Amino acid sequence: MVPISQAWTVASYVLKQKLMGRKRYPLVLMLEPLFRCNLACAGCGKIQYPAHILKAELTPEECFKAVEECGTPMVSIPGGEPLLHPQMPEIVAGLVARKKYVYMCTNALLLKEKLHLFKPSKYLSFSVHVDGEREHHDFGVCREGGYDIAMGGIKAAVAAGFRVTTNTTLFDGADPNSVRRHFDQMMEAGVESMMVSPGYTYDKAPDQSKFLGKARSRRMFRAILSNRNPKWEFNTHPLFSEFLMGKQNFECTPWGMPTFSIFGWQKPCYLLQDGYADTFQELMETTEWGNYGAKSGNPQCANCMVHSGHEASAVDYNFGSLKGFIETAKKYMFKPTYEDADAMKLLNEWKPASHGPLVQIAPPVKSAELQEVSGD
Repeated sequence: MVPISQAWTVASYVLKQKLMGRKRYPLVLMLEPLFRCNLACAGCGKIQYPAHILKAELTPEECFKAVEECGTPMVSIPGGEPLLHPQMPEIVAGLVARKKYVYMCTNALLLKEKLHLFKPSKYLSFSVHVDGEREHHDFGVCREGGYDIAMGGIKAAVAAGFRVTTNTTLFDGADPNSVRRHFDQMMEAGVESMMVSPGYTYDKAPDQSKFLGKARSRRMFRAILSNRNPKWEFNTHPLFSEFLMGKQNFECTPWGMPTFSIFGWQKPCYLLQDGYADTFQELMETTEWGNYGAKSGNPQCANCMVHSGHEASAVDYNFGSLKGFIETAKKYMFKPTYEDADAMKLLNEWKPASHGPLVQIAPPVKSAELQEVSGD
């Protein structure tokens, strides 16, 4: 569950945009200070850049300028692996000082040893990427032992008083029963809340066969999120969860979560690269927004259900009418479990997909080597 102070800040911000008559406004800034990573996941397109790009980094000043340009109350720091950036503690501290709610995404391979460089705050959450139970996670990130290291980082951060959330990305072949067990395990580990989303269709990803289409996504998420354990806590909008289950139909709002990286402001969104703008204002004014989203007919958007495009749509619907506000308020107050006999039957009859042995794309990198690459 999102803390009340954060929910109030976001609600106040969105209502202000509505009162000002803004139809397009950012909700979360996706700030990418680097693309370099210490994993080589088959479904990731970021690490496929040439070496000179992977060595490049945003400075703290560039990060702060982007945040001020954008004006959003929330900042997500994906990557790459942010903990490889030698100035990440300075970047996070600067954002916290500006009272931005920061979700620092990490695979947690370095979290335990870097934890002392950060201070617990209501404005900071470590968003740990865990793609399911041990076998599924290790297979997904192409790294044996990755799950155990990530869980060690999660437990250390929770014990130190940090806010900790998890981010689970599901690809074709995921087992809903295993995902549900994974949710139970994350709650038992003490994480504040969880996010789950279909895999992102990166053109540069080494393995293009694992991305889910809309029909398969809805079938899978209906099995996973129906008949849910009331102890599960999610940090995504409840109507976005319903969108994944096929109970809501939202169009994409690609401007809702704009991306700023070493290349500038990315057009139009986190997943597609149709050019870059030098300023946030230029991004908003020169991007042909009508060319994106499933409704546009753009084949690159046809199967997309990713949170960075559709959760902002759910939030906008939430505050766009009295009906949307009441509908959302009920979800938060009464926390439905979505009892569904057909979904339970689907869950019970689900046959897990088999896969070959884990292929470790890149050899494990020792901590000292990581520090040398990152400049620590």
